[in-house]
Amino acid sequence: MAGAEDTVDDDSLYVLTAVLLTPARFPSVLGDDYPAACEALALEPYAEGYGLVLGQDCDGARWTVVVDDVSLVAVAIASWDCGMDYDLSPDERSVVAALPGWPLAVAVAAPGVPAPHDPVPEEGDRAPLAPPDCDTWGPAQRRLGADEVALQWAQWREQINDGEAGIASDTPEEKRKKPREAVRRALEAAKAYVESAPPPGRVRSSFASDGARMLRADGPGWSLVARTDDIAFLLLDEEPGEVVAVGRGPELPGLLEALEKVAVHPS
Repeated sequence: MAGAEDTVDDDSLYVLTAVLLTPARFPSVLGDDYPAACEALALEPYAEGYGLVLGQDCDGARWTVVVDDVSLVAVAIASWDCGMDYDLSPDERSVVAALPGWPLAVAVAAPGVPAPHDPVPEEGDRAPLAPPDCDTWGPAQRRLGADEVALQWAQWREQINDGEAGIASDTPEEKRKKPREAVRRALEAAKAYVESAPPPGRVRSSFASDGARMLRADGPGWSLVARTDDIAFLLLDEEPGEVVAVGRGPELPGLLEALEKVAVHPS
């Protein structure tokens, strides 16, 4: 595989980016949990996980190379996040599969080769991977929205003055009833994860400031983002583009504490 400083030859893949596919960290656009994300790529949901390397071949075709050397990909991602160069060149023996297309949108392209395009399929090949249509609200867009809320927590939090549910006060009662019922159903579904363990990755925990944890939980039709020391935000399939804030109240702290205990943590 060729890195950013390399010249692409007939046997090389010009590496553009990489992501992890593990129970604790996976592209949420692929599914509500780790097994679902693996299923989207026709992979077995092994506990150790995978690394996904996205790049172009010498003809410019998009490829997603799946490797089982998770540590190598994790080091590369950490280095890139710090602004450091890192030549990601997995050993051929670590390659699990080479899938046509990209499951995620990639904003860069390899220089010196044709523009990114799907490889010409051969008989029996699977359809190329492709990112979701961002113009249509659905489960993938809901999960991507939750990703953004988690990344921009401080900005979203500043918009909530009193920590109560983010339903506009001038919304007619009959229109407010639907979001309230949807929020109740989502919170009840989250509570059920405490009683019966959900699939791996359905509840994930990551570092947050001041000793808190950032929680992410997903389920059919809903995504929750929360800090264990603060409020929560919900995104719902039935409320396109809306982000609903759920105040601390008497029940949320206990729910978040319980979810933290069942969540998957990065190793």
